[in-house]
Amino acid sequence: MSGLSIHSLVRRVDLFTLKLFLTAIEEGQIGRAAAREHIAPSAATKRIQDLEELAGLKLFDRNAKGVVPSEAGQVFARHIRIVLATLDDMRRELSAFTDGIRGHVGIASPRLLIVQFLAKEVGEFTRRFPLVNVELHEDSNANALRSLSNGEVDLAVFVANTDPVDATVESYECNTDRLVAVLPAGHRLADKGSMSLEELLDEDLIGIAPATTVMITLRNAAKALGRQLEPKYSVNTVEAARSMVTAGMGVTVHPRSMLFLDGGEHLSTVQLSGIWAHRSYHVGKLRGKAITATAEALIEQLTDPLRIAREMPAD
Repeated sequence: MSGLSIHSLVRRVDLFTLKLFLTAIEEGQIGRAAAREHIAPSAATKRIQDLEELAGLKLFDRNAKGVVPSEAGQVFARHIRIVLATLDDMRRELSAFTDGIRGHVGIASPRLLIVQFLAKEVGEFTRRFPLVNVELHEDSNANALRSLSNGEVDLAVFVANTDPVDATVESYECNTDRLVAVLPAGHRLADKGSMSLEELLDEDLIGIAPATTVMITLRNAAKALGRQLEPKYSVNTVEAARSMVTAGMGVTVHPRSMLFLDGGEHLSTVQLSGIWAHRSYHVGKLRGKAITATAEALIEQLTDPLRIAREMPAD
């Protein structure tokens, strides 16, 4: 866009016109976009034409059905979305001061989820809302849900497809993950695209604490095959299990999002096939119980679609 300067953009284009441009892409017609944004069709058309004139490029291709973004329009739209998303982030951060969000929020969650993403999210939340005190309780998945049901915490972050969720809990998905097999580098199965549960159970398995969601999932999946889960070794943490794998003592299983842990150069990971290996992480509150603006703000952050897309592990 050689004809488009930042000076001209700032002086001659307002945010409403940029939003109107995106709405026209979504609706496929400028007339429908005008109705959605509560502006006269002629005024909407004039704003789009002025934007194209300022850019010095055709941003839309017109046809009998309406409009579609040109190649240049697609680039322009991508950057506009980033600008508007940044402005929305600014609005949310400033709301900590303008809305006076303060107070206390208690959260219960299992250790693996704290390590995977929750600690990072709580850190960001406390920076956005410096007047808020967040109390984070580490517990098993089942106990986190129990604490929520008993009113001991405001929120619970948990693995939704492991333990039964009480009808009193209202929850929202905030992340997804998959279990992967972790093998010593050079293992005979390390180059496979995926590994079945049967193949995993035939290996020397290094288990972690039996009450963890990973082990509960493995036990249930093995039972569905008519087999028993019989780890050769058992340790308390993912880190200890990885150390034993590095030493060539067997294989272990952990969530794919924990691949950032140290020692990865001595390990190989293989995706585990089957729906059983999918993990859905939820944030929950008590159904029908009013919660504070602080807790609502944390739920909003954890379930933000843009954040989830950034954190989602790539297939």
